[in-house]
Amino acid sequence: MRTSYKLLGLFLVLTMVACKQTKKVEAVANPEVESAEAKYDIPASWIEKRVEAAHKKLNATEAGKVLWSAMEAHGGLDKWFSNGYLSFRFNYQPLNGKGIRDSYQTIDTWSNKARHNSIEDPTSIYGWDGEEAWLKAKDSTSFAYDTQFWALTPLYFSGQPFVLDGEGVNLELLPEQEFKGATQKILKATYDAGIGAAPDDYYILYINAETNLVDAFKYIVSYPQYFPNGGHAPEKITVSQGTTTVDGIVFATGFKTYWSTTDKDGLGEYITKIDVSDISFSPTVEDNFFSKPEGAEVLNK
Repeated sequence: MRTSYKLLGLFLVLTMVACKQTKKVEAVANPEVESAEAKYDIPASWIEKRVEAAHKKLNATEAGKVLWSAMEAHGGLDKWFSNGYLSFRFNYQPLNGKGIRDSYQTIDTWSNKARHNSIEDPTSIYGWDGEEAWLKAKDSTSFAYDTQFWALTPLYFSGQPFVLDGEGVNLELLPEQEFKGATQKILKATYDAGIGAAPDDYYILYINAETNLVDAFKYIVSYPQYFPNGGHAPEKITVSQGTTTVDGIVFATGFKTYWSTTDKDGLGEYITKIDVSDISFSPTVEDNFFSKPEGAEVLNK
């Protein structure tokens, strides 16, 4: 990648961060801007109640105990919900050059709302407000992929294992395996019918028996828009590439995705490189940040 492109990418990311965190950048110039911000106002009592419920539910089964230990190793469910709005750049790069998806996104981890900005054109945006998927772009080439499907997909990479705390998630503990020289606790997560956009999806987490960190996970894509007659894409396995700790939460700094096989370690052809960067939490976003902006198209009509 040329240096000029790297500098341009950095400039665009910094520009988006500045737009998202208006108070930090513009409060001095405009003292009234705070009234146009939405604060992360989840009461501590709500978070405590949700975490206690998850702890009680998960520690009632051996599979749940494994997931809870992974959440603790990654920083804890309480901190995950207390830190505020999560932002990061997620650069998904298939090695065949097709379907590259590079965006800077902000997620409301409490209610799973999302807003993405294109890295190439920060004025092109899309999101999920909890009920509607929306898109606002200069033309049809701005996002050459299904933005409705992708709005929350990166969270299910970078948010593991925390994204499995909710209702309708079923856990099964599978036999331990050796993976890349380390013993792994194997945990399969499936969903009740009607949960999410693709309830037939599953995840199989490889949780390091020594560190309790998620070293890898297998998954399938069964999104009905892609498979209207049922079925799913072949199973893939995604392997974490390094970690960083941000406000007490341990994140992978990237992933390598392979086709899943029955060979040693289950790693088939290497197909996708993912870089995760510019990870941060913030207590505020612009008012109505996740809502459909004026001029945007509603996707899930």
